[in-house]
Amino acid sequence: MIIVVQRVESANVVIENKIHEQIKKGLLVFLGIEKGDSDKEIEYLSKKIVDLRIFNDDNNKMNLSVKDINGEILIISQFTLCTENQKSGNRPSFFNAEEGQRAEALYSTFIEKTKIYYDKNKVKSGIFAAMMKINLVNDGPVTIILKKKFDV
Repeated sequence: MIIVVQRVESANVVIENKIHEQIKKGLLVFLGIEKGDSDKEIEYLSKKIVDLRIFNDDNNKMNLSVKDINGEILIISQFTLCTENQKSGNRPSFFNAEEGQRAEALYSTFIEKTKIYYDKNKVKSGIFAAMMKINLVNDGPVTIILKKKFDV
């Protein structure tokens, strides 16, 4: 599982020329689900993003989590994070991306698990496999990449 977390002032996801979901200050989370990912990765990483201390405290140190600032989370499925290293050529290979039905189920589980760890009304998402446009105002900018793979 590969996750790109961006600290944002605001973000929204547009589907079919309409804003599907939007957040104010918080985290924009791009989620790439790889072959072999399981509930173990979901459990670890959904809790990790909720507890990730990347917001500034009163001393201007990154010491606060999204919970601490009462922020929001927008989770977007992004299989393109699962590219494998290119040995030749310029066209990316998505061989490492999980198959569609299983990836969709894990994406839904990730969202639900994040809602358990945080306020369910502050966790929003895009639509799996939809063509989406993501608008954001990056705060900092702060972008963190998280990866986790448990051995089976």
